[in-house]
Parts: sequence; structure tokens; C-alpha cells
Amino acid sequence: MQTLLFILNHAPYGNESSYNGLRLATNLKEQHGDEVTIRLFLMSDAVTLALSNQHPAEGYNAGEMLDLAIAQGADVKLCKTCCDARGISELPLIDGAEIGTLIELSAWTLEANKVITF
Repeated sequence: MQTLLFILNHAPYGNESSYNGLRLATNLKEQHGDEVTIRLFLMSDAVTLALSNQHPAEGYNAGEMLDLAIAQGADVKLCKTCCDARGISELPLIDGAEIGTLIELSAWTLEANKVITF
């Protein structure tokens, strides 16, 4: 069993970094199932990935991708400081995503076999 920590930093739209991180995370789970544990920590503008009711005009839907990762069993936390800075701490989040802290990210980092950043 491997624990993989993905740290996503970029906004869900306009730049495909976070999109590619989600693609890799969900594909690893699809390909390796119970052999991997996926954890996603959203920082900076990536915290907006977890806002519910996204309706992008075209292309992929980051909210749906995050929903898939959660349905596959991924743990998802958002940086509290980043959420506060963007004024989204009180907005509704996708079910299964929750606001976390740097202390939790530190613990997840120490527990991870691999840390992957996007």
C-alpha cells in the first residue's frame, strides 16, 4: 500500500495544472485500486476546486473531477489560510471536502510515500 499526497496550487480553470493533478490522482486509483491511498491538499487558488455548483462554460468540470476522486476514496482538505484569504471559508463545498490546516498537511506529508505537486 502506498500513500500518495497531491498538493494542488493552481486555479481550476485557465491553467491545466490542477486538472492534470486530478487526472493523475483518479487514474492511479482506477489502475491500482486498493494498492494506493490518495490524499489531495488544495492550496492557493486551488481551494476554489472544491466549491460546489460549478458550471463552466466549456471543457472539463473541476468540481465533477474532484467528486470522482472523493467517490474513489480520496481524502480532500483545503488550506484554511488560503480559503480565508479568498473569502470562501463560509461558502458551500463539495461533499467530502473540508477545510484543513498546515498542521494536517505536515502530518500527511510525513505519512506519504510520495508527494506530488501541481
